[in-house]
Formats: sequence, C-alpha cells, structure tokens
Amino acid sequence: MTDIYAQKPWLKYYDDHVTEFLDYEDKPYNEKFVEAAARVPDNRALIYMDNVLTFRDVDNLSNQMAAYFLKLGLKPDDVIGLHALNIPANYICMVAAQKAGCVTTGISPLLTPHELEHQLNDSGAKVVLTMDMLFPLIAGVADKCGFSTVIVAGTTDFMPGEFPPVQVQDIPGKTVVSFADAIEGMPEDLVLVPRTMDDTIFIMYTGGTTGPSKGAVLTQRNFMAMCLMTLTWADVPGYNGEVGISAFPMFHMAGLAMAAGLLQGGMGQICVPNPRDLDFIIGAIEKHKPNSIINVPTIFFELLKKPEFRALDFSGIEYCISGAAPFPPESIPDINRVVGENKFIELYGMTETSPITICNPRYGMKKIGSVGIPYPDTEVKLTDPETDEPVPLGETGEICVRGPQVMKGYYNKQEETANAIRDGWMHTGDLGRMDEDGYFYVVDRLKDMVIVSGYKVFTRELDDELAKHPDVEMAATIGFPDPDRPGSERVMAAVILKPGIEKSEEEKEKLMQYLRDTVAPYKVPKLLNFYDTLPVSAVGKILKRELRVMIMEDKS
Repeated sequence: MTDIYAQKPWLKYYDDHVTEFLDYEDKPYNEKFVEAAARVPDNRALIYMDNVLTFRDVDNLSNQMAAYFLKLGLKPDDVIGLHALNIPANYICMVAAQKAGCVTTGISPLLTPHELEHQLNDSGAKVVLTMDMLFPLIAGVADKCGFSTVIVAGTTDFMPGEFPPVQVQDIPGKTVVSFADAIEGMPEDLVLVPRTMDDTIFIMYTGGTTGPSKGAVLTQRNFMAMCLMTLTWADVPGYNGEVGISAFPMFHMAGLAMAAGLLQGGMGQICVPNPRDLDFIIGAIEKHKPNSIINVPTIFFELLKKPEFRALDFSGIEYCISGAAPFPPESIPDINRVVGENKFIELYGMTETSPITICNPRYGMKKIGSVGIPYPDTEVKLTDPETDEPVPLGETGEICVRGPQVMKGYYNKQEETANAIRDGWMHTGDLGRMDEDGYFYVVDRLKDMVIVSGYKVFTRELDDELAKHPDVEMAATIGFPDPDRPGSERVMAAVILKPGIEKSEEEKEKLMQYLRDTVAPYKVPKLLNFYDTLPVSAVGKILKRELRVMIMEDKS
C-alpha cells in the first residue's frame, strides 16, 4: 500500500513564504531573548494593567532575578516552579530562569493539594514563585515538599499607582521572600549561563491516563524550533512593535509558548491575569491595539456574546488563533464576519510537541472543521492503534507526529516515554483523518479525554479516583458537549454503589465532595448518576461508547 502520508500532499498548500524545511539557529532561549532586548530595548514587552514594561525593563529585571537565583545556589538544570497567573513577575522569572541555566515548570493554581504536592516533588522544584493570593496553597503543602525558597509576587506589583509592599508570611523550614525584596540590590549586569540545544528548557505537566500527571521534558531545540516554525508560518518578522493578547495562562503549554515565544522574538504582549474578565480583554484590545488574538474556543464564544467585542475595530488584527479544543465549524463564519475574513486560524498541538504541529495556512486555503496542515519539518501520519500500520486515505487513525518539536520524553518515566514515542513518532492518542489535500481533522480521542474550557480531563483518572471510595463498586466517567459553552464539554459520572449503600442525594453529594477534595475543580463531574449495571465487555472493561448512549438517553 502506498504511504500517502510520506508523499506529503499538504506541501502544495503551503503559503508562498513557507518552505518544507527551515534553517535553525543553534541558539538557546537565553541568547535569543538577550538578542531581542538589545535590538528593540524601547519596544513594549509586557503591558500590565496599562503599565508598560519595555524589553530593557524585562532584561534588567530578569538579570536581577537571575542573580538572585544564583545567590540561592541554583545550578544548571535545577527546577523552578512558576505558580502564578499572567502577571509580570511570572514572565520575568521565566526569562530569569533561562538566564540562570535553570528549568521551569508551570504549576496550575487549580490543582488540589494532592496534585500540587505531586508536581512539586516529581519535578524536584527547588524554588517556587507564587502570588500573594495563591500563597496559602503553597504554604499548605510546604511541609511535604522539598523546595527551599518561596518567592511571593504581589498582584499589584508593576501596576500604575502606589500600593503597599507585599507582606510575606513565614513557612517553617523555608525561606520566604517577596519578589521586590528578592531583586532589591541585585545587579542588573547580564547573567547568561551557557546552555546547549539538548538541555532542558521546560518540564510541563500533562494529565495521565493511568495515574498522576507526568512531566513532558522539552529541550531548547524542541522549543526554539517550534518558535521559528510558528513565526515563519504566521509571517511575523518580529522587532516591528507587534503585540499579541491571549487569555491562555502561562501554566498551560499554549500560554507558555505564546509568552516565551513572543519575548524571544522581540514582540510584546498584553498580560491577562484573569481569563474570564471579558470586559478587561475587550478594553485592552481597544486601548492597546494588538496585532493578534490567541484564545481557547470558549473564550472566543464568550467574547462573541458581548456587543462591545463585536463593535471593536479589528482592522489592525492580522490573525486570530484558536487552539486547545475543537472550534465548532458552524460558528466559524460568524467569527470571520466579526474579526475579518480569512483571519481566523485553527491549529492542533499538545504539550508533548512544544505544542504546535498542524495549522491552517496564514493566507491560503482554510478548511472549516480542519485543524490544517503540518508545520515545516513535521511529519504526520495516521495509524491503526492496534497494528501501528498507516490507515488508507480518508480513514480514521491515531495521529502520530515526528519533528524537532517533539519532546525528549516524560520526566523519569522511561516506560511511558517508550509507549508514547516509537521510532521517533509521538503517538498523540488523538484520532483523526486526512483528506486528499493533506488537511487533517480531529475526530475523537483515543485516551478517553474530555476538554473542559481548554483543560484536558482524562476520564480514566476520575474513574480510578471514584473506585477508591469505599461506597463505590464500579464507576466510569465520560464527556458530553456543554450546551452553554460551545467547543467545551462537561464531565458526567456513572456509579454503581456497593451493596447496602442507599442511592440518595446525600450519597451523591458525598461522592461529589470527595472528588472536590481530590481533583482540580474543572475535573469534577457536572452530573453524577447511580446505576445498577454498566455496559461491559467480555473481560469486564466498561464500554464507554455504549455508556455514553445509555447516559444520554437517561438525560433526555
């Protein structure tokens, strides 16, 4: 059988400025950022609550923080946890970590104490950046974690106006210091610990299908290749005063990629600390005139409900990118009418691929419902999950990706790495199909994954958590479309109780509270029902497709 994927039918749909292969610099992130800051020192780097930090500002502040990291005794490859929203301190510490030769891991404020403890210990984080409003979460797990220092940034740091300094609280056995005090007196002299392209840049955690989340190890080469691919694809030279805005948080790989990618490319960005503050986003677009908007579909949908968003002048917007979840095809004409024809771009990626691998062309043919065509230097094929053989054109198979942006592996998890990356191909766990033009369509998720407002929820994790409860005989969770948030889903749980346990609203609330205490809020099911039986296979495996039909029939 002819390998249609090896023929790369998508190449003929590349924009004229995009080539099949790119020339990559062997230049790590810290060098690229320093180069950008030297080239455009007075350009806007960060816009936070109408206050502007130039590239010179970020360069100097990150030098000070890098000097503090070295003063703490941090060595190359030591891990720094970034447990903060999109405030300037988060960006500055990310750059500073790179200058100091360290590695960062983004930590979601939505994690439960158990999940937070797991990531801090699994990554081996030695220093944690957090915020005044999030400090209790770190303090609550500190005695179970090995980090030595907590840096506390203030929400009002770098905001216009006068505000009282951040008041820090002690944690027994740990050093706790405010962001302002950490950099106080530190020199602004350049810090640039040498890094190679094979060194780790980020360890970003992604949900596990068989247990706790695992860290995707991304190298300098992985991430810097993705940056060049993306800026080439978007036809953005950088250094021309471009500014982007995104509600993606930096603890999410998409948010980190934008934050770090724009900074190394000499481009500015508007900090959005609260992604649900739609009025703030609208006001920022109106006032600061960004060139690009990048969001999860649900944010776009919520914005489209606001007349103020529809009334904005989008003439300066060059493109809008949607990722992390499917965008309903029927809604694309509407957003095109609002932001401008041919400006809306869907793409596909995952944490393990730094994150982007497939994207609709910037200028060329965009197919509604398709996530587009592969990036330069990126191979994509669809395989039969059981045989690993390529599936014929038009048929559904697992999306497999090979390219320089594919991660090194999962941190300290050789077996899971070997299962995910085989012969250099990243097996994504997503099911898709390719048409005759080489455009890809995401069809389903092999890993029983549900996407809630852009966050991945692995139902196997919830199944296992429910099964631990002493009242539960058997449990399974699935996702279904969220009627209030197109492009997002809700989680539903089906539970068989052990003999003698009465079905009641009290029991239902008991199980829901158990999940609230053990998993992140977005993972908690919106609906939990009791059943006497669940559809199972001959070997006792719950058949989720049949379960989905059964639950939806009950729901109707």
